[in-house]
Amino acid sequence: MYLGEPVEIKVKDLSKGFRLREGQVQALNGITLTTPTNRILTLLGPSGCGKTTLLRCIAGLEVPDSGEIQIGETTVFSSASKVFVPPNKRGISMVFQSYAIWPHMTVFDNVAYPLQVQKRPKEEIKQRVQKTLALVQLEGFEHRSATKLSGGQQQRVALARALIAEPKVVLFDEPLSNLDAKLREQTRRELRNFLSELGISAVYVTHDRIEALTISDVVAVMKDGQIVEIGKPKELYFSARNKFVVDFIGGANFLEAKVVGYLNGLVQVRSPIGTIICEESAAPEPGRCVTVYIRPEAFEIIDSPSERKYNVFRGVVERVLFAGEWYESDIRVGNSVLSVRLLPSVSVAEGEEIILHAAPARCRIVMGPKERR
Repeated sequence: MYLGEPVEIKVKDLSKGFRLREGQVQALNGITLTTPTNRILTLLGPSGCGKTTLLRCIAGLEVPDSGEIQIGETTVFSSASKVFVPPNKRGISMVFQSYAIWPHMTVFDNVAYPLQVQKRPKEEIKQRVQKTLALVQLEGFEHRSATKLSGGQQQRVALARALIAEPKVVLFDEPLSNLDAKLREQTRRELRNFLSELGISAVYVTHDRIEALTISDVVAVMKDGQIVEIGKPKELYFSARNKFVVDFIGGANFLEAKVVGYLNGLVQVRSPIGTIICEESAAPEPGRCVTVYIRPEAFEIIDSPSERKYNVFRGVVERVLFAGEWYESDIRVGNSVLSVRLLPSVSVAEGEEIILHAAPARCRIVMGPKERR
């Protein structure tokens, strides 16, 4: 199946506000972003952060107050040049949260609709619908009523309808949020495979961090109408530079600390649980106040402090909850309580004294205000 030549989207200094009863709300505040070609970029953030507004501005469903949007070589919006290209002229397709599947139509007619609007020949429509349905694994469903489909199948129909128009970019507005947990997990794997095989440029909106990490090539985390940090999923999970991003993209233990020196190229900090050795590429100067974060799964239980060179902490188990794939545990170390995720094969009991270890590579730093010793 041929798709339109994948392109990148360039957003420059984009702003958008809404006038509500309670006053002016700034949904986007000077957003600048370039999406990768042939890759999936996800806009991730809490409700009200501006991610859907940004997607709708790219689609042409909202008119920004200022800034510029370029899709490929075409400027589709510019406040300075007074350019606004309507949605149907932008070469994009969109998959909505509700799928927007027409219940009175068959699967064939739902998917064929964009080509019927373009008045393409009937034989061409038939061939392209068949190819597109095969792509999303819905062969044989052509004459099935849309109301007889499962949630996952409806999502595939919506994807097929978006792809059949041979778009330059496909936009997704939380397309899996209406599915139950099991189906959502299955569908996101399928969706990732479809988009990767097609090599299509896609912009995907979600508030679900697991969805963002599994589907994306690049994730842009948004807050209060701005992009806080952008990077590959692994980069953001293991070495984000912003505390909000660290916390939003996955649970973490945050410890306020002060840099006291360096040891074999590693950063040495003093914290409430003792000295922590951190692996950091950007070395803060001694005396700098920082925040150290350690993911719950970064800890391991060891039998003796001599087993590890750095980052060994004695603690007491305060709480253990079974969560299926792991135990959620609260471990008191000094006056601090650490959240620790343990494998079910590890046996601990409340009140038990244990020894924790965290590798320096799993102890990361976000900067605080500068302070002299």
